[in-house]
Amino acid sequence: MRNLGLEVYTQTFSRTLPFPDEATERFLVKGTNVYGILRAPRAASTESLVLSVPISEGSRNNQALGLLLALASYFRGQIYWAKDIIFLVNEHDLIGMEAWLEGYHDVNITDVTSSVMMGRAGAIQAAVSLEMSSDVITSFDIAVEGLNGQLPNLDLVNLFNAFCQKNSLLCTIQGKLQRNDWDNFPAYIHSLQTMMLMVLKQGSGRPQGDHGLFLRYHIEAITVRGINSFRQYKYDMSTIGKTLEGIFRKLNNLLERLHQSYFFYLLPSLSRFVSIGIYMPALGFLVLILVLKALDLWMKLSRSESAEEDGITEVDEDDDDDEEEEVSKPGFLSLVAPLIISHATGLSLYYFPVLGQEMATEHFPVSESEAVVLIFIAIYVAGLALPHNTRKFLAGEGTDRGWMTLKLISLLYLAVQLGCISLINFSLGFLLAVTLVPVAAIVQPIGPKLLYALLLILVTPAITLLLCIFLYQELVEFPITVLECWQLFLQALAGGMLDHYLYGSIIFPFIALFVYPCWLQLWNVVFWK
Repeated sequence: MRNLGLEVYTQTFSRTLPFPDEATERFLVKGTNVYGILRAPRAASTESLVLSVPISEGSRNNQALGLLLALASYFRGQIYWAKDIIFLVNEHDLIGMEAWLEGYHDVNITDVTSSVMMGRAGAIQAAVSLEMSSDVITSFDIAVEGLNGQLPNLDLVNLFNAFCQKNSLLCTIQGKLQRNDWDNFPAYIHSLQTMMLMVLKQGSGRPQGDHGLFLRYHIEAITVRGINSFRQYKYDMSTIGKTLEGIFRKLNNLLERLHQSYFFYLLPSLSRFVSIGIYMPALGFLVLILVLKALDLWMKLSRSESAEEDGITEVDEDDDDDEEEEVSKPGFLSLVAPLIISHATGLSLYYFPVLGQEMATEHFPVSESEAVVLIFIAIYVAGLALPHNTRKFLAGEGTDRGWMTLKLISLLYLAVQLGCISLINFSLGFLLAVTLVPVAAIVQPIGPKLLYALLLILVTPAITLLLCIFLYQELVEFPITVLECWQLFLQALAGGMLDHYLYGSIIFPFIALFVYPCWLQLWNVVFWK
């Protein structure tokens, strides 16, 4: 880069993992980021753009690195730049990108250790991460899902799509081409499959590329992947370079940040989108079911309380206080154990897998990552037996007011959770609402108890994750066996916890500390009597 006339700087970083994943198999990750800055000749260094290329061991992304150097050489000879251009080569993918972003903004969010950055450009306005699997490209696939389900401004996606069409490049999203006959039933099914893939990826909360970490710093970013498939049309590097140069030239001409378009959307194709005003009412109606059911329980409790008060007035005045205490005592004391133990189980689900991995590896022939997942599963399954067994030692174990009050609290608690998470990650809230809401509304200790218990087990967050993995593989037309699905499920559990400790993903603590305890409360309602 220095030979190209850029200001070149390096940044070393290290990150201690809470437990090793299957890819690294180590607790300490060390690496070096290299970045060059092309200063804008026509303006002060107040704003900048980023073109990044992730690299790792091997030659997985060497073509993208070569294209980055070629673009840097070409950009250096142009005089129209009004924003600084940063050419970044980051090691270890997301870990290196997080280290660079924290160093560039002089913050420490994830406890990554890095050297002091000696060179900076202006405030970053937009970023493009480039990945290429081959020097022969047949299409480009764009990734938009970021950390915790964040999305870039839709104008950036439209800009990339427009330049691909201008240069006659095939552009896909979720690996699927857009159909021209969009107004027939097969096209609707195709768009639905594409949108469902986006929902599943966004609901996972995992960044689908290095761009996902830029969104945390309010920087609009996308990841562009060059795909080499068996399609007839193939594109050379000059065509790809023209497309990227056009995108950066358009971003260079911006007078303000991208903010006019949508930040909340779903994409059935690159030329059409579903806005928040259309998809949010669907979740609102599901949450409304919980509110109406809670209102029904509240009215039943009010009527029973009124009937009990009428019965109390007929009792002798000397025994009035004792009768009121006997009536109110069973309904509330019996709620203490389920509420406390359900949330204590959630706390143990959050803390114990990482804290107990060393003890597990000493007593069992498993690795650290396997120990974390096995402890998680053990606590998850053991939590099913705790609340309703402990409650039997308290007064009022079989009263109707007790389970109705507990279900009322659980329904409102679940409604608040779904409403809050949908504002951050709609897809996650929608997946939880579709599975949990119908069952949560109907379960009770009266009726077919085994059927209610089976339905609750089928909508537990762990089973929902397993079904989502199976559905994803079917949508990408790569079906898997039950054993392969189980292996992917275990990897997803370890990956979700690792994403939380490495990048600050909120999905794991949200499920462990809020959704799972709420589900345990509903489980306790079924076995109340």
